Amino acid sequence: MSKSRAEVEKSLRKKGFHPRQGDHTYLIYFTAEGRKTRVFTKISHGGGGKTLSDALVARMASQVRLRKQAFLALVD
Repeated sequence: MSKSRAEVEKSLRKKGFHPRQGDHTYLIYFTAEGRKTRVFTKISHGGGGKTLSDALVARMASQVRLRKQAFLALVD
């Protein structure tokens, strides 16, 4: 995957994920009706706009309860 952290965050925010700041940026999914769900992922603040590793992409996919390929399709 050749996407930066910023690109992934921007894409997920367009799809209904809302940020919550802390030691990391947590992206929590809200339904179209505005209801908070239990689906979330986190993105580290560190590393600037570096490209995400395959291992990190797989972990993020697991957090949002998707397979890696489905997560990549969601981000695209």
